[in-house]
Amino acid sequence: MRRRLLEPLLLASALVPAAASAQVGRQTENLSAPVKTFGRVSYDARSLMIDGKRLVIWSSEMHPFRLPSPDLWRDILQKMKASGFNTVAFYFDWGYHSPKRGVYDFSGIRDIDRLLTMAEEEGLYVITRAGPYVNAELSRGGFPGWLVNQKARARTDDPDYLAAADEWLTKVHAIIARHQINGDGKGHKGTVILHQIENELSATTASQRRYMDHLYAKARADGINVPLFHNDQGRNGYWVPESSTVEKVVKGPNDLYAFDGYPGGTCTVEGKSTRDVAAPEWGFYGPGGTKGGASASPDTPAFLAEFGGGWFDYWGSNGGYECNAIQRGKRFQRVFYGTNLANGIDIQSFYMGYGGTSWGWLPAPVVFTSYDYGSAISEAREVREKAEEMKQLGGLIATMPDLAGMVPAGEVQVSSPNIAVYHNKSPETDARFLLVTHKPSNGQSDDSFRISADLPDGRYTFPAAGPMRLNGFDAKWLVAGISLGGQHLVYSTSEVQTALTLDGQDVALIYGRAGETGETMLRYASAPKVTVLEGDATSHFDAARGDLRLNYAHRGRSVVRIEGGGRPALTLLITDEAEAVRYWRPLGTDVLVRGPALVREALTTRGTLSLTGDTKEETPLEIWAASSVRSVKWNGAVVALKGSLIGSRIATKPLAGPAPVTLPALADWRMAAGSPETDPAFDDSRWQPIDRRSAATITAKPDGQPTMTMDPYGFHDGDVWYRGRFRGGADAKQIALYYGAGGAGLVQVWLDGKFVGQDELPSGLPRPITTGLARLALPAEAQAPGEHVLSVMVRNGGHNWDLDSDEFHKEARGLVSASLEQPGGRSFAIPIAWKIQGKQGGEDLPDPARGPANNGGQYGERMGWHLPGFDDRGWKPAIVPAASAQAGTTWYRTNVTLAVPKGQDATIGLAFGDTGTPRSIAKYRALIFVNGWNMGQFVAHIGPQRIFPIPEGIINHHGPNSIALAVTSDGAPGDALEAVKLVALRNVKGGVPVRMVAAPTTPAELK
Repeated sequence: MRRRLLEPLLLASALVPAAASAQVGRQTENLSAPVKTFGRVSYDARSLMIDGKRLVIWSSEMHPFRLPSPDLWRDILQKMKASGFNTVAFYFDWGYHSPKRGVYDFSGIRDIDRLLTMAEEEGLYVITRAGPYVNAELSRGGFPGWLVNQKARARTDDPDYLAAADEWLTKVHAIIARHQINGDGKGHKGTVILHQIENELSATTASQRRYMDHLYAKARADGINVPLFHNDQGRNGYWVPESSTVEKVVKGPNDLYAFDGYPGGTCTVEGKSTRDVAAPEWGFYGPGGTKGGASASPDTPAFLAEFGGGWFDYWGSNGGYECNAIQRGKRFQRVFYGTNLANGIDIQSFYMGYGGTSWGWLPAPVVFTSYDYGSAISEAREVREKAEEMKQLGGLIATMPDLAGMVPAGEVQVSSPNIAVYHNKSPETDARFLLVTHKPSNGQSDDSFRISADLPDGRYTFPAAGPMRLNGFDAKWLVAGISLGGQHLVYSTSEVQTALTLDGQDVALIYGRAGETGETMLRYASAPKVTVLEGDATSHFDAARGDLRLNYAHRGRSVVRIEGGGRPALTLLITDEAEAVRYWRPLGTDVLVRGPALVREALTTRGTLSLTGDTKEETPLEIWAASSVRSVKWNGAVVALKGSLIGSRIATKPLAGPAPVTLPALADWRMAAGSPETDPAFDDSRWQPIDRRSAATITAKPDGQPTMTMDPYGFHDGDVWYRGRFRGGADAKQIALYYGAGGAGLVQVWLDGKFVGQDELPSGLPRPITTGLARLALPAEAQAPGEHVLSVMVRNGGHNWDLDSDEFHKEARGLVSASLEQPGGRSFAIPIAWKIQGKQGGEDLPDPARGPANNGGQYGERMGWHLPGFDDRGWKPAIVPAASAQAGTTWYRTNVTLAVPKGQDATIGLAFGDTGTPRSIAKYRALIFVNGWNMGQFVAHIGPQRIFPIPEGIINHHGPNSIALAVTSDGAPGDALEAVKLVALRNVKGGVPVRMVAAPTTPAELK
């Protein structure tokens, strides 16, 4: 009944003509669409609802597989919550859990049950994204290595592929089901509210439709009882719910239509801002129709499953993640995320909130080790400046539930033609949201302006005392006609960060740009008493309207106390941005804290408020809490407090900051030659002969060639070695090797123990070339009679993703073909009998705890040289930086003991050479092993990464550690290992407890 009464009013308000300078909304939502209910989760066209209450889903994404220290998952979740998010999205990587068909591991670093429990404990809703395909710049897009050998076409209804996918889904669904907000029917409950069944499936054939139907039915059969969705790659109108009446959409079985978008492109050093890129309008104010974003599905709430919280970087780039953090950082967030919200997109998830590390062999060819992404929380777990702005925006969303389900509100007039105003309202409460930004062509100008609008409390032109400003690339998130506790806000040109009620009295925090004037209008029944307790502000009361107008400048902090007028007393904190970000309102609490670098939790028990968090330096502490709070603890220690003149309580002495972290120099290196496979006398009797076995690769090989690619022999990740024997002859002048090697890939060749040369795939491309043809001249010995031995190493920098559903993940890795030639490319039928390295290190993992990502094919890896307990006393002493290098791989090892002060959270990284430049003149690469964990690949001459953060739990902050480097070079002068050192990337007092991750420490412990 209520829906029928509201509908005419909503339609009329959405279609009211607006002034030329205002943004005009259109009716892209079907306001007559019925509510669909999935237990505690429901939705209509306007928003998602939890227990019947409308909610803006404000989410950011993290990947547990990119942080292999499970105790630190809680650190990231707490930082997300503190940064204003109410939801977290998780991808799960099929290949991370399954090294072999039928083998699955959900323990240790793969314990997603523990992860989902943590999210529940931290009070965050969860969006699960379990594949089968996820993309995520992962090798094979998250498919397991063994799936590369399956001839069935992936992402279709081929029975063999479906059987494989079901094997994974049965396992992962069982875990997710236990953590749904509706429970699993067996007494388990959690906070999962939405579940994704596929990702960016751009092919739309009948086979794919049957595949999508299967995935939906499989999720339901496995007990997933929350709404299901697919994430459209861009805005194509693919896989929208059956209820859509929009022309040219592709319909699917999903409950919700979701899509993604990454405006701004790849970052460059010269282009650190997106100010010249128009913020997209994918809802009320956009073009509408199939490709208009949310308009493709009018019956369901607008859902951005991924919106750019950064962007990935690639091998050989000149940009870097700090550039991405700036480009999609402060101001971008206000303009772009605000435009989404104004367009009615009430479910937004930012990709990434924390990017982390593509350690080991996780990355697809398009990315290097770091997956920092320029996100709000850096790879080193630093809360970036952009996270502080997110906290302010998230604070407004938490404070103003009326934002959920808003619709266009109609006419607004703006005095400047350069300014755009989006004016929305809540149909239930008439509360208003006004997003003020520049029109796209004026994103760099500074403008003064006033707004005239019919607001819930009447017609207003504001600010009354003088124009407000919009300086350059920026947006203001303004609200009007809203309740803040017992107060009524008519309008404000300041932005609301939070409001709370303590002992029947209200506290509110508003802020603006430093130095700008602000104006706030509050409504009272009679003239209240206004007292300026701190700073400066003036007031004027309009008795006819009951409006109290406050005028002030945003400089530091001003505090105004308002009493009487028929409302509870109000303490209004008026600050500039720099001051406002020092305040924390832990999610779901009535506590406001000022001072620390991070407030993680606020828990009140029996009159004691226990706060946990981090300090970067000696820091004052100020709190607003109920009078029932009689004592306060900070990280477990009692804090002495005194009252203040503004009603807060202040610590009598500052909170302590961290002690410096002193890192020892890396010394006492030892080294050993690591490519014994190049020796003609090397025993390869247990290696697998190359034969003509069946393969599923999409890469064609010349007629007559055997099956040389690595995957059919059980090797999917990392380096692979081949040895070939042939009889010498006059025609053996050069060798031609067609190979697949992924991102920054490499092939090295020896003849009879003599280095012939190497070939590298091109870098510096956002979409790299992943196969190559190497032609290398052979020494004269190859023409001599008798048997000769070829030794070939191929570094596989990841399998391609399957983004376009074209089987691209099945492109060959390792050698594809090999032939002896004369110069000019004429091949000769000189047979080569090839072998590929032994079965050890294939799908039967020697180290299941570290898993497939840690499973490479270097001799030292197979022998356990990377493990902390390996006995290297027989190795030669070495000096780093090295004066020279041998062709092939040389291993370096050292041990170092750390003593990070107790109670501190630091991030320690390993740095190579001159960290001020993205690449070296020296041409070499190094696999980095810390306590046995492959924490990435440094490629000196390609870059851009030179510093590799190592998470605590992998590196021991309070004891001994081993560092091993597998350094691969061509042996040319200067192509040798540069200086290597430990660096402290961040250091705070606080953090979460972290234990070392259990894994084998000696070769004897390997399977």
